[in-house]
Amino acid sequence: MPPPARPSVQVLERAFALLDILAAHDEPVPLKTLADATGLHPSTAHRILHDLTLGRFVERPQPGMYRLGLRLLELGNLVKARLDVREAALGPMRELHRQIQQPVNLSVRQGDEIVYIERAYSERSGMQVVRAIGGRAPLHLTSVGKLFLAHEDPQRVRAYATRTGLAGNTPNSITQLPALEKELAQCRRLGIARDNEELEPGVRCMAAGIYDDQGRLVAGLSISAPADRIDEGWIARLQATAAQISAALGYRPARTAAGA
Repeated sequence: MPPPARPSVQVLERAFALLDILAAHDEPVPLKTLADATGLHPSTAHRILHDLTLGRFVERPQPGMYRLGLRLLELGNLVKARLDVREAALGPMRELHRQIQQPVNLSVRQGDEIVYIERAYSERSGMQVVRAIGGRAPLHLTSVGKLFLAHEDPQRVRAYATRTGLAGNTPNSITQLPALEKELAQCRRLGIARDNEELEPGVRCMAAGIYDDQGRLVAGLSISAPADRIDEGWIARLQATAAQISAALGYRPARTAAGA
């Protein structure tokens, strides 16, 4: 077998080596031990560890001692959640696609965008799939992205609008904050979100949220269809499928007082 590829940036190779040494120890590791184990000069190791500490990849519980940081746990949990939700969603997605014969998409949030992590579709749907798995799109232009924004408080929505400028893709794109806020209020009221040819001309979408065992919105399930073929009768099936996936992740809706 060929040797494993090495990072093309030397400082990254050194940072990875330091992280590997820290991962091999349960207790904080002295700087000298890290330098000796990686062959780095102590000043070089210290400089890299300082930068890793700023990024919360490494913690310094006391002077000269280092351990892995909580940022790695946060990132690991994100990866685990995405793997779990994809595994739980794949079967129900395929069944929903079988029923409606239109593309069914699974997306998660990453920063100010959604990322498509799975899709069930066939050529018979009559719609070209433009955004493949791994593709990204702005939150405010997509049905799933609107679900995530609808779960934010008003200040965070305004901050998102400021950061992104609410750039549009089509004449239907929402590019003004008041219009976006009105749209998000409707998402909260109905429990679903829509994309009315806002990302791609001729394509409309509807989405429902997927929740984990802590009640957090972790993904969105959406149906894409040609604008003239979208069927309001799909909403109940979409919501039922999203609820099925949420249940597989351990989500239990809060019971009402009457049902308690």
